[in-house]
Amino acid sequence: MGEIDPGQAPPRRVSAYGWYALIVLVLVYAVNFIDRQIISILAQGIKRDLQLADAQIGFLYGTAFAVFYALFGIPLGRLADSWYRGRLIALGLALWSGMTALSGFASSFLMLASARIGVGVGEASASPAAYSMISDYFPRERRATALSIYSAGLYIGGGLSLPVGGLVSSRWEAAWPHAADAPLGLAGWQAAFLAVGIPGLLLALWVLTLREPRRGALDGLEQPAARPGAWRDFGRELIAILPPLTLFSTAMIPGALAVNLAALAVIAAIAVGLALLTGDGMQWAAYALGIYAVFSWIQALRHRDPPTYRLIWGNRTVVMLVIAIGSISFMTYAISFWAPPYAIRTFYGAATAPARFLPGRAAAEEVATMLGIGAAIAAAAGVILGGIFSDLWRRRDPRGRLFVNMLAVVLPAPAVWGMFTTPSLGTFYLLSPIAQLFGSAWVGAAVASLQDVVLPRMRATAGATYVLGTTMVGLALGPYAAGKMADVTGSLAAGIFSLYVVPPFTLIALWLASRRIAALEASAAERARAAGEVV
Repeated sequence: MGEIDPGQAPPRRVSAYGWYALIVLVLVYAVNFIDRQIISILAQGIKRDLQLADAQIGFLYGTAFAVFYALFGIPLGRLADSWYRGRLIALGLALWSGMTALSGFASSFLMLASARIGVGVGEASASPAAYSMISDYFPRERRATALSIYSAGLYIGGGLSLPVGGLVSSRWEAAWPHAADAPLGLAGWQAAFLAVGIPGLLLALWVLTLREPRRGALDGLEQPAARPGAWRDFGRELIAILPPLTLFSTAMIPGALAVNLAALAVIAAIAVGLALLTGDGMQWAAYALGIYAVFSWIQALRHRDPPTYRLIWGNRTVVMLVIAIGSISFMTYAISFWAPPYAIRTFYGAATAPARFLPGRAAAEEVATMLGIGAAIAAAAGVILGGIFSDLWRRRDPRGRLFVNMLAVVLPAPAVWGMFTTPSLGTFYLLSPIAQLFGSAWVGAAVASLQDVVLPRMRATAGATYVLGTTMVGLALGPYAAGKMADVTGSLAAGIFSLYVVPPFTLIALWLASRRIAALEASAAERARAAGEVV
């Protein structure tokens, strides 16, 4: 146990530039989530104009974005482990901001889904590279705190997306009640996409000025900032994960093609069954594509980089931890996405709705203001406090970070139950920040836990694996599942409550992982060396 307790030594100082870089990366993450989350407050307008069901809205927010975000996060994470991370973040920021702006010109479900896929591909570049950079700016004993501050950008952006989106869309529609009379014939929700997409292009230029930290220096394993052949290797990773190119990549591995085809057949059969059961073919086709692509990439990783495979996918405890983390986001994504539409439908959808707090404003604008600002402040505070608390707890007990994750599963539940059962709009607004405060505390602790069980050169890949769990388990399934159950039951509240079959399994998985986390951290170099790593 003593071998992994450098966290008990006095914390090392962090340079002023490290804090500056962290602030810039927080801004990037905030823009990331503004562009991702804004569809929540625009959902009613999109549903009206494009004639969509709740399950399709959940697909646009979740699966269409999440599958490609997760898949491209893997090769882009691997690229971040061997190339300049700041440049990679800037390129991705320019791409996703441009695709968000293009969402403003979508006039059909397919067009908007295609733009959301583009947003997902661009955003996939950011977090794995940022996790790696922050881990090289901040020593191990301060890492969860720093990663939590970075993760606060998630909640700041998610919270700001609501008032910004609500304000732009409602004021646009007040000025031009008929979209045909508006500039470029745009509806309010389309104008909101343009308003948040364009500024990201300017932020990308700022990110290009960031200095690259010394990779691995704080852990005594310094490596070059960029390795020769980084983009060639990125191409190989891309081929290994993009169907049908995956077949060519797998065919190069002795004995792997037959296993790959068998897995493809099983995944396709399950997807067809779920599509027939639910009637949502696009949802399950996209999800099956993602699962098969991940399986193919893991096969290739095992062959090309045995040490990284051994420390991440070759360890059952780490895989279980990734799934458990994903199941936390399964709940948080669904609740945060559906809360604004629920408030609009429940408290503004009938003549008997309670009086508004802000007379004269459109429902979407008011809900966005009341929910968004409170959520941004509470969730940002929660994630930062959760990171600080998890670092302090880890110094006394190596399981401390995972215990914080467990608390973040349990503590929000009473507030969520109150939100979706209260007949009072005021109570709904008061309970939302409480749910956000407790429900956001897990993020920094979860990322840091995965960063600490791998070597420095694998950190962006570990970050991509974290993103894979939160997107494929959380984002791709949570909003869709809640929306589908809402379609079936006719109640968004029932859709949310149906998800609570998941947390008991999350808690069991986190408890089992906590029993092994100390040994995994202590033996990382040894296990990598046994798999062929030169440490």
